[in-house]
Amino acid sequence: MSQLNPVNKSFCLEQVCAANYQKILCLIPNLLDCLDTATGRAKGASTLHLEILERSPYTLTILLSHSFKKNLEEFMEPAVTIRLYLDLQLAEAISDHSRAAVTRVYKNPGLSLEIMNYKWRLNYFLQKWLEHCLNKNYRFSAETIETIAIA
Repeated sequence: MSQLNPVNKSFCLEQVCAANYQKILCLIPNLLDCLDTATGRAKGASTLHLEILERSPYTLTILLSHSFKKNLEEFMEPAVTIRLYLDLQLAEAISDHSRAAVTRVYKNPGLSLEIMNYKWRLNYFLQKWLEHCLNKNYRFSAETIETIAIA
């Protein structure tokens, strides 16, 4: 199976993360107002699930996954953990259902080439999956998003 392997991977990775940030905001327009969880639906497709894992002034960590079964206790796939850098407008895939976080896989920071390749594969996969979700016209409607009450 062929694999996309750009020459300047660090530059391309930054571009992919920037594009993924925009794709996520197109997919979930009210993401920054979401409190805990949300669901997205598309005609004839499985449900998308969003869970906010961590929120700070400059980052938001989310879990985005498909549920192929009606029972939410069933295995969710691809279950991608994504960190959004709000100030930089980047979205970085940290792990997915089949790949652990890079910090768990590579303990030695001297393995920069292997770390870059690992991050590239995760984020390139995220890019393609987000494009698939956008092409399926998933919608996170106002009723499915628990928003923060503005007082």
